[in-house]
Amino acid sequence: MVGVGAGDPEHVTVQAIKALNRAEVVFVVEKRAETDELVRLRHEILERYVEGSPRTVALPDPPRDRCSPAYRQAVEKWRAERAELWEQAIARELGDDGCGAFLVWGDPAIYDSTLAVIDRILARGIVELAHEVIPGISSPQALAARQRIAFNRVGGAVQITTGRRLATGWPEGADDLIVMLDPDCAFTRFAGEEVDIYWGAYLGTEDEILVSGRVGEVVEEIRRLRSDARERKGWVMDTYLLRRPPRS
Repeated sequence: MVGVGAGDPEHVTVQAIKALNRAEVVFVVEKRAETDELVRLRHEILERYVEGSPRTVALPDPPRDRCSPAYRQAVEKWRAERAELWEQAIARELGDDGCGAFLVWGDPAIYDSTLAVIDRILARGIVELAHEVIPGISSPQALAARQRIAFNRVGGAVQITTGRRLATGWPEGADDLIVMLDPDCAFTRFAGEEVDIYWGAYLGTEDEILVSGRVGEVVEEIRRLRSDARERKGWVMDTYLLRRPPRS
């Protein structure tokens, strides 16, 4: 499981390059047609860093119900379908001593389902495999670097959360929030408060967009930029940090 960074091919680490060069097969998960660009970026990484021409195997991603009120059940169903497809591909494409690689956007440990799917495959016991995880530069890391900020302040607590959870309110005990997976712009609820936002979309790519400022002052700009980008590209991947004044 190789983390390949947030979008810039130069985010790929030396450890990741060595791992990819050990792989006989690279499995590429393909989602809806609008995200073909992400597949292209993965192939660009392979062409740049892997010696020779590695064999790639495309894995169509099962459809996911993102509108279901039963959110956890929908995710579990999607992961189970993924596990079955991946299990079949691993058994079909790799021999007993074969080595395959899954390219993971960002880092496999931060809001990504790859490790959970592999755990399901292991639990099923149909395919025996050993796996290794290669960390990557995550979108929060890329955001902090591009905005030239640190996650935390002196002695402060940082929480990584989702837009779905932020919509219920600011988490107790957190001084700064890193928010991912927020298609509904949950930060708008803080437009009337003393909260700063550091927002970035398509981090590490040629289409990167950065905005920072008091939420109330930039909220409409972010919503407009996000809407225009989705209309133009068909997809948006964004991350942001919210920062309240330090507690006395």
